[in-house]
Amino acid sequence: MIALLQRVTEARVTVAGEITGSIGPGVLAFIGVQPEDDEASARRLIERILGYRIFADETGRMNRALRDVAGGLLLVPQFTLAADTRKGTRASFTSAAPPTLGEALFQTCVEFARNQHLLVQTGRFGADMQVALVNDGPVTFWLEA
Repeated sequence: MIALLQRVTEARVTVAGEITGSIGPGVLAFIGVQPEDDEASARRLIERILGYRIFADETGRMNRALRDVAGGLLLVPQFTLAADTRKGTRASFTSAAPPTLGEALFQTCVEFARNQHLLVQTGRFGADMQVALVNDGPVTFWLEA
């Protein structure tokens, strides 16, 4: 599984004019699923997201994780993260999980995150989403599990 993390001061997802998820300071995580992923991958990815140290401590160093700062977590499904872009000028999506597996593992991520963290919001799987964010830093990391 893949996560593209962005430290944000705020972020929200809108679907058909309705806000489906919104957070203040925290992490916006775009989630991509690959065919070989499973429930253990989803759990490991959420553990990494919640524990990844991207927030400043009292000395200004990135030594605090989302768990430490009690920030918001906005999970957004994004199958394009699993695209194969190594050749040509158009992405191939054969390296992305089929929609049924992608949706199931995204929901596993959401459930596990909600069991581990207080403030978890989401986008909507398979929807045309508009994502607005204010990247803090900017700080952006690519994680795999």
